[in-house]
Parts: sequence; structure tokens; C-alpha cells
Amino acid sequence: MRKKITAAATCLAAGAAALLFTGGPAQGHGYSQDPMSRQAYCANGQVTGCGPIQWEPQSVEGPKGFPEQGPADGKICAGGNEGFHQLDDPRDGNWPTTDVKAGQDFTFQWTLTARHATTDFSYYITKDGWDPSKPLTRADLEPEPFLTVPMNGQQPPAQWTAQGTLPEGKQGRHLILGVWTIDDTANAFYSCADVTF
Repeated sequence: MRKKITAAATCLAAGAAALLFTGGPAQGHGYSQDPMSRQAYCANGQVTGCGPIQWEPQSVEGPKGFPEQGPADGKICAGGNEGFHQLDDPRDGNWPTTDVKAGQDFTFQWTLTARHATTDFSYYITKDGWDPSKPLTRADLEPEPFLTVPMNGQQPPAQWTAQGTLPEGKQGRHLILGVWTIDDTANAFYSCADVTF
């Protein structure tokens, strides 16, 4: 009997340690796959030197309420998480980009590893003249999202997609910030995607 109890206690302790070291299942949530986000490039190995985000692309969670609230300027792409600061590093403007066309219809996609009741998905884009060699700030973004998909508290599927139209008149390199706002928590998920029009 004592051996069974000891074995059970050992298994529980190992399980608890695994949760501590892996961050546990509660840390898995979601990130943009199309346009391809910085964390997705890190996770698939196309970009190196990413730190822990390469194993946790779904975990860029920060306070909701963007742009009035949320992560501080310069820390937006990492959702304000110091552990993911590599996402805020502009890499001298050398992040890989997704090729897009101004005014084109586009299928936006997120991979969700934990599905939450959702307020909406919103997409912001940088202003003309944005400097891709500097960390992203609110002043770099157009003041209103070019696309907002209301979810009214519904839970999206694991592979969420929505049709939208990219802004007219954009040229060259830009950044699209996707914000997935959770309905029943104080947080949102942030995903920066570099694009070339």
C-alpha cells in the first residue's frame, strides 16, 4: 500500500513539475497564420534567435482594450510580455513578409490552441511612412482598425478564418497588427505580421 501511495505521489509531483516547466495547457491560445505572424515564423524555424516564443507562438497574451489600453508602445508585438521581447525587435526591418495587394480580398486566419469566448478580431495597419526599423507604437498605426470581425461572445473554431479587404492605397512594407479580444477575461492576444504591398 505504501508503495502505491509513494508511486502516486511521485507521478503527481512529476506532473506538477511538467506543468511548471512547460507553462501548462492554460498558456496555449492562438496566433495569426495568414498573414504569417512573427511568432509563426519563429515557430516554424524560418526566423531564428526568437527565444521561448519559438515553442509558444500561441502565448502572446496581454491586457485588452487596444488601442486605449493594452501593451505599452514598443512592446505591442510581444503583448507586453518581456519573455517574448524578440517579437518587438524590428531586426533592422528584416522580418520576412507576406506579399499582398492593396484593396485585395484576403482570408485572415488564426490557429487557436485554446478556444475562448470572443468579443472580436480586429486588424490595424501601419501608416504610410512607418519606419520598419523601429519597434511598433500606436502612433505608427492608422487610428482605426481596417477590419473588425465581431464574435458576440461566441467561441471560434480551432482554425478560425474570416474574409476581409486589405486597405486601398498602401505601397511597400507595412505591418498588420491582429488583436483577438477575449470576451470573458481581461486579456487579448496580439500578433504582428509584416507584409509587402
